[in-house]
Amino acid sequence: MIKINNINDMSHFGEVLTKYLTAGDLILLNGDLGAGKTTLSQFIGKSLGVKRNINSPTFNIIKSYQGTGVKLHHMDCYRLEDSEEDLGFEEYFEDDAVILIEWSQFIAEFLPDYYLSINIKTENTTERTITLDAQGEHYLRIKEDVERELSAN
Repeated sequence: MIKINNINDMSHFGEVLTKYLTAGDLILLNGDLGAGKTTLSQFIGKSLGVKRNINSPTFNIIKSYQGTGVKLHHMDCYRLEDSEEDLGFEEYFEDDAVILIEWSQFIAEFLPDYYLSINIKTENTTERTITLDAQGEHYLRIKEDVERELSAN
């Protein structure tokens, strides 16, 4: 479990996580409305070298950004609840990019078998608790590396 006490802690978590990400990685961001999924996406994008402002793609569902040497696909699937629509997700999952998905439970049937799930729980207005769940050896290594580095600080 990772304790986030303020926005600076969330930024630091995003920086640490990004050090271990490579093109092709799939990150699922889970949490209630206002938990910090889009904020974390912004910090990850910044750490990847994205210069454009990253905001919630709720109305577009998918936005793509160019970072320093790697692309970032940011998906917000909130509006896809109770939808059977396939927006060509496989193309994005096969792309050479880091993929962040908010509200991934609404497209569960389209998700690959392997990913890192970041679960953000709101404790109060500023504090969050983050847990990482890894599916697959690659993501297990990322989880362990991130947790090890954060526990050392």
